[in-house]
Amino acid sequence: MSALGAYAPYALLILVGFLPNEVWRMLGVALARGLDESSEIIVFARAVATAILTGVVGKLVIFSPGALAGVPLWVRLGATALGLAAFVLFRRSVFAGVIVATAAITAGMLVLAS
Repeated sequence: MSALGAYAPYALLILVGFLPNEVWRMLGVALARGLDESSEIIVFARAVATAILTGVVGKLVIFSPGALAGVPLWVRLGATALGLAAFVLFRRSVFAGVIVATAAITAGMLVLAS
């Protein structure tokens, strides 16, 4: 690793962080190729993945780390509600939900800063 010099941390990150995860992702793609999307195992896996993601987002909103901790809770909750509303209104568009929530939290911070 010393031959890499300043790039050693990045090489280590790729080696132990990215590559082991990528192996499992590619294996999942290969194994899921012939599965029916409406099968019970796929519906269950999707529900579990959605629940985990919802839990992580909820934790980040309520117990925010870093700079987001300086944003008042009511601004974070309001931005989350607006993002959810945009997600539903724009035919389940994750992109629309993220854009609206980001704009809402940015606007809330600009209003509070003035």
